[in-house]
Amino acid sequence: MRFSTTLLPFLPTIALAFQSAPHPGLGVIWQDTFDGPAGAPPSGGWNIAQDIHTNNEVQVYTTSNRNIQLSGGSTIQFVPWKNNGQWTSGRIESRATFTPAPGKIMQMEASIRLGDNAQKQGIWPAFWMLGDSIHQGTPWPQCGELDIFEQVNGQLTGYGTAHCGVFPGGVCNESEGKAGTTGIPAGDGFHTWSIKIDRSSNDWTQEVIEWSMDGNVYHTLRGAELGDQGVWGTLAHSPLFIILNLAVGGDWPGAPNDATQDGYGSMMEVGYVAVYSN
Repeated sequence: MRFSTTLLPFLPTIALAFQSAPHPGLGVIWQDTFDGPAGAPPSGGWNIAQDIHTNNEVQVYTTSNRNIQLSGGSTIQFVPWKNNGQWTSGRIESRATFTPAPGKIMQMEASIRLGDNAQKQGIWPAFWMLGDSIHQGTPWPQCGELDIFEQVNGQLTGYGTAHCGVFPGGVCNESEGKAGTTGIPAGDGFHTWSIKIDRSSNDWTQEVIEWSMDGNVYHTLRGAELGDQGVWGTLAHSPLFIILNLAVGGDWPGAPNDATQDGYGSMMEVGYVAVYSN
């Protein structure tokens, strides 16, 4: 059942008609602009994840459109709710995988805005990728992980991180990973978060991964920095799938407290996700 009478976004999303941004020399090879009626689930290009228990997070991921829904305005909303002490939220994973090709560039990006609640202790929105080998039993972080955008506790800081190799320690300094940060402008506008994997050098040591917000690069990682071709390959040479989710609690942000606000003011809203290549 769809509870259409409760589907009220925290800000208008009518007729935004998001489209993937153009990038000279790159073409769109996959995208979702989240068109559809308000309250509908995402397209068949996504799996709605459940039964995920990681990082000591406290939310339960559901298929309910209270937690994950198209807005009717070409966006998708991930909304955390608290009911009788239990937090629920949403997570989707792309069915397609994406493999950076030798000599090529591949870029993944999404347009994202965040709710404007003042109390967000424990709220953890994310746009990220995991190595598909995790589905074949490769453990984390050996499977490789690229966090394109994360924010915790409503702080005006965006994080981009690579996780790889062994835990603890290793070339990616786990569990911290290889991370960069950038400030998020105050306000509730959309921002474009991107990651570019550039293999055009045909030399793995000179290949580079770049993280950007609104077209401004704020973090880079080169193969030479890791110094391990096999580990680098899990990040830059292997199939990856996309994840969008909003977690609550966990080892990094810490648990929500009594003041943490739920609902649309704590949501993550996504206007499009696109993958580009040349």
